[in-house]
Amino acid sequence: MTGYAARRPASYAEGRAAGLPAVVTVAYERWGGGEPLVLLHGVGDDRRVWGAVVPLLAGFDTIALDLPGFGDSPAPDPGVPWGLEAAVAWMGAVFDGLGVERPHVAGHSLGGLVALRLGQAGLARSVTALAPAGFWTGVERRYAYAVLAMSRQGAAARAALRAGRGPRLFSGDVPGVPVTVAWGTRDRLLPPWQAARVKAVIPGARLVPLPRCGHVPMADDPGLVARVLREAACGPPAATDDGT
Repeated sequence: MTGYAARRPASYAEGRAAGLPAVVTVAYERWGGGEPLVLLHGVGDDRRVWGAVVPLLAGFDTIALDLPGFGDSPAPDPGVPWGLEAAVAWMGAVFDGLGVERPHVAGHSLGGLVALRLGQAGLARSVTALAPAGFWTGVERRYAYAVLAMSRQGAAARAALRAGRGPRLFSGDVPGVPVTVAWGTRDRLLPPWQAARVKAVIPGARLVPLPRCGHVPMADDPGLVARVLREAACGPPAATDDGT
């Protein structure tokens, strides 16, 4: 699913999470200045999936990461379990390594689920989840996994998919953190009706449909995605007197 922008040389950040035996190293690219905005990709992708969106995010200190084991980020030590709890701990440590405190976080698919968990852990000042994984039925999960299995997957992707088979990937609210959930109306991998399940768990979440977008809206309409990310971080524009 990668390939929407040319790869730039990566920088690297390290972090050691409490309770995990190894240091995690992630590749990243960083642009601009302002409030920090961290971008997380999904399974089968890397930081390049945000390539068309990043130039539209002027005014933010934008950081696109390769999750551990994806893209240019080395795989974590084999003895370290790859799961959501570990991913949240790793990201918190990486934020420290990057010198950012409670950034805005936007994630797609698996990255969207991680972003929601980061918000729940108090590590994000706002969360934007684009078609977040984990809000599926058993049948929907098996279909998504079958589609992903047909693409070329590395060890990290396989480990992430194994972790995704666990029950209750997300439960509980995200108190005190603005949450935006955006979904492509033409998403065939994770159908857009799953957004209602997110809303049931996170009642305060703002739901935003992405018209004519599939599972990777950053490729289908980068301008719309950039606008959603801006509104999630800064608040939607105020309505005028005529209601527009």
